[in-house]
Amino acid sequence: TVSPGIRFAFRVLIWLTTGIRPRQWAAVHRRHHAYTDVEGDPHSPLLLGFWRVQLTNAALYRKVARDGANTQRYAKDLPPDRWDTLLFDHAVLGLGIGIAILCVSLGWEWGLVASAIHAVTYLMLNGAINAFGHVTGSQPYPNTARNNQWLAWLTAGEGLHNNHHAAPTSAKLALGRGQTDPGWWLISLLARAKRATIRLEQPRFAKGNVPATSSAP
Repeated sequence: TVSPGIRFAFRVLIWLTTGIRPRQWAAVHRRHHAYTDVEGDPHSPLLLGFWRVQLTNAALYRKVARDGANTQRYAKDLPPDRWDTLLFDHAVLGLGIGIAILCVSLGWEWGLVASAIHAVTYLMLNGAINAFGHVTGSQPYPNTARNNQWLAWLTAGEGLHNNHHAAPTSAKLALGRGQTDPGWWLISLLARAKRATIRLEQPRFAKGNVPATSSAP
């Protein structure tokens, strides 16, 4: 749990760089965990194919994110607040302001180039978490997700996807020897600065995911 100021800063950053509504993202993500790689999973490469998920992950996400019933079911604990109504529910506005900031900072040509690079990188890495993360990599825990350390370096630890499915409430994704979670560095820094509270000191494993004595990256 992060402090209100840090939480708001993250919301602004997400709004400017992705346009995602956090409660919709949470609902889609929770549904993925409820139906991992079985009928009902919004973006399973085992059901839909690797390349469809890798290349059209955003469209698959958007289809479920727009389902109000899904959001109500899986994110009813995250009701919209006044900032959502005023700013964060307006994705195009956030992205437009983000692009404008880059254009003012870098000049309009380089600003547009930077925006395009960011968009492609963001979309492809998000797709990779769901595609590579359920098709190839190590499986130290008995679930259908996979660990890829190379992807974890590029996605702040999210490439350690098998670990995440094994202990979905753990803030730390690196659970074995030889694994690195860059996102944990930021979380630890915020905790030391008393701007975040780590609610679970030890990972709480999902049913059937017996902790491994050692994990391959």
